[in-house]
Amino acid sequence: MVTKENRSNKIKKKLLHKYRFVVLNEETFEERFSFKLNRLNVFVFSTLFAMLLIAITALFIAFTPLREYIPGYSSTSLKKKATELSYKTDSLQNIISVNERYLTSIRKVLSGDVETVNFNKDSILEAAKKDVAMIDFTPSKQDSLLREKVAREDKYNPLISATEIGVVFFAPVKGAVSEGYNPQAKHFAIDVVTVKNAPVKAAADGTVIFAGWTPNTGNVIILKHINNTITAYKHNASLSKNQGDIVKGGEVIATVGNTGELTTGPHLHFELWREGYPVNPQDFIDFD
Repeated sequence: MVTKENRSNKIKKKLLHKYRFVVLNEETFEERFSFKLNRLNVFVFSTLFAMLLIAITALFIAFTPLREYIPGYSSTSLKKKATELSYKTDSLQNIISVNERYLTSIRKVLSGDVETVNFNKDSILEAAKKDVAMIDFTPSKQDSLLREKVAREDKYNPLISATEIGVVFFAPVKGAVSEGYNPQAKHFAIDVVTVKNAPVKAAADGTVIFAGWTPNTGNVIILKHINNTITAYKHNASLSKNQGDIVKGGEVIATVGNTGELTTGPHLHFELWREGYPVNPQDFIDFD
């Protein structure tokens, strides 16, 4: 009868039974080398070799470019590039959105499809005078001391210069106003009759943001000035400036003509826009 102890001894004997591993020369049968081993040693060495192989493979995958060839394992450089492209795409979308709004505003200037805002210059000046009259401009002692201190410091400061920010308008042409500013009739401009091919001058310093042909208004040139002010000159015979040019106030930018479908004779169709709304040019410019 085989007992449990006998079975354990047999297994132990098999594991520890020694074998001799010999390498012989096939032709001379000369023994090259040999070593003793048993089944337990083979099992232990095989396990250690497998673990070492797994560890080396894991290191190769973690710290070498080989990991990129494993399905489902994303590359760090690819993630970085994808993130950068995502940021660039978002920035480009914002730029496109701004450009679309800008072009929409220009289309409204050309078509006149914009709400109007009337500015009563006299009432604004009267209200301003009343407000100014109510203000006490008598300087306090602290204010006088501060002014004196700043004046002493600025006296020797070469970086400070007096600059005045504002828009001074010139009459683009001289002539008779044949049709005035009438927002109810969607005529957001004044028509000035003058001699054909007379020079059209820039009403103020600015940049040409549009110079081209439209079916209704012929040759059109639009200038953008400071303080979000835009002037438009339509029905010109010819244009002497291109989009992107910088012009000075009083500089010739076109010649008076009779181009476009919505015209009845040589004249200048002049528009003035502020903050995206049309205003009456005669409130700011004398065309006589």
